[in-house]
Amino acid sequence: MRRVFPLLASLIVALPAAAEAPAQMLSAYAAEAGRAQPGFAASAERGRQFYSEKRSAAEKMPSCATCHTDNPGAGGKHVITSKPIEALAPVAGSTRFTDTAKTEKWFRRNCKEVVGRECTAAEKADVLRFLLTKVGA
Repeated sequence: MRRVFPLLASLIVALPAAAEAPAQMLSAYAAEAGRAQPGFAASAERGRQFYSEKRSAAEKMPSCATCHTDNPGAGGKHVITSKPIEALAPVAGSTRFTDTAKTEKWFRRNCKEVVGRECTAAEKADVLRFLLTKVGA
């Protein structure tokens, strides 16, 4: 029992930091977007539109929802490889948006595949705001 308590205590202490990571990333993206667009405020509605919008950059992956589903609080499946995809929304208990390097890697890869270019800080902030507030609504 004595060995279990320190392990549980360390997990409990780590939880608030992990829970704050998506909000911290949102703040960082919004601040970066604000430097380019003074007065910028991330919008869940713009994020929802961006996430759902059909594009012509990739025929098999026209939108984020193609692989991540219309409900990013649920798991998805890659349309080409059929590999399962963890729920995208942090509110679904996902570990998404808790590691800056991984977040940037996947934004870069997915934006190039779906949008045909890298996403802007404003687009990332809007999508993250959507994922943090509107999932399942």
